Amino acid sequence: MGIKFLEVIKPFCAVLPEIQKHERKIKFGEKVLRTAITLFIFLVCCQIPLFGIMSSDSADPFYWMRVILASHRGMLMKLGISPIVTSGLIMQLLAGAKIIEVGDTPKDRAQTQKLFGMIITIGQAIVYVMTGMYGDPAEMGSGICLLIIIQLFEHSTAVLHNTIATCHI
Repeated sequence: MGIKFLEVIKPFCAVLPEIQKHERKIKFGEKVLRTAITLFIFLVCCQIPLFGIMSSDSADPFYWMRVILASHRGMLMKLGISPIVTSGLIMQLLAGAKIIEVGDTPKDRAQTQKLFGMIITIGQAIVYVMTGMYGDPAEMGSGICLLIIIQLFEHSTAVLHNTIATCHI
């Protein structure tokens, strides 16, 4: 029998951003508009560079991975949709193997995916900064490193929340 994962994460669910269920049926045009707004926010963030990084004109070894995961080098959307995709895959693998139980309702699954996504986002941000993707961490200093991690986490979490909320309206 798997772990009742939803019971483990219940204390954290209070701080997860959430959109309330609508009392009326949402029209298709409104869904398209919300999706377009989310896409616009994503595209704008793809053009805003991260504050504090050391720019580099070197070749990008992850170019094709960025194309697949909709990420942009040195921009706020550096992580792209990889936290969303990865959290969904991990959640389905663990639930399919009966290691965890994520709940029966779409709301429970969305909360679990958001939490997985936020954990993956902070992990990826830390790994990118500490491995020197934006410059030597010793040269940049801990304050700039922390600022870059916060920027990556905040903007990827916003996309994560908007994407999951748009899918479940």
